[in-house]
Amino acid sequence: MREVLYLEEIEQAEALLKPQRVEVLRQLAEPGTCGEVAARLGQTPQRVYYHVKRLVEAGLVDLVSERRVRGINEGIYQAAARSYWLSPRLVGRIGLAKARDELSLGYLLDLMEDVQADIAALDKTAPELPSIGLSGEIHVRPEKRQEFLNDLQTMMRELFTRYGGAEGDAFKLAVACYPKGEDHE
Repeated sequence: MREVLYLEEIEQAEALLKPQRVEVLRQLAEPGTCGEVAARLGQTPQRVYYHVKRLVEAGLVDLVSERRVRGINEGIYQAAARSYWLSPRLVGRIGLAKARDELSLGYLLDLMEDVQADIAALDKTAPELPSIGLSGEIHVRPEKRQEFLNDLQTMMRELFTRYGGAEGDAFKLAVACYPKGEDHE
């Protein structure tokens, strides 16, 4: 089972974005048969099989094995990944071209789309992927906001200059700074 499956095909999104299929998918976090899933969800095996079949066709669920039960083959299925990401490109860009102003919310959204696509394209089977993720919270008084943003830009430009040579392993660095919304727990 993969950690993340990045969905870029509209057919995959259509197969996934049905509440009953999401429930079936959750039940298949561990391998199971349509009958087992149906019993847990209080549905008929035929109904569950219909949804599993669509999820298999979309590449969201895998047939991991089969067993013979009373003269028929019974499939044992498992979710293809622990989580699923929907590519923002499924909808496509609506309206204006990519934002160019680094201080705009549109630029930040475009940056996040690029980061998501880059991460999805990484070879997850590689033994080690050198990466780092940092997150923190900074409190800045309104009168210091511009100074903070200028300092952040200066520090980033210094890093790009210091390590921006043509030799060595290439890394992509993205920094996002945005107002913190209300906590949703």
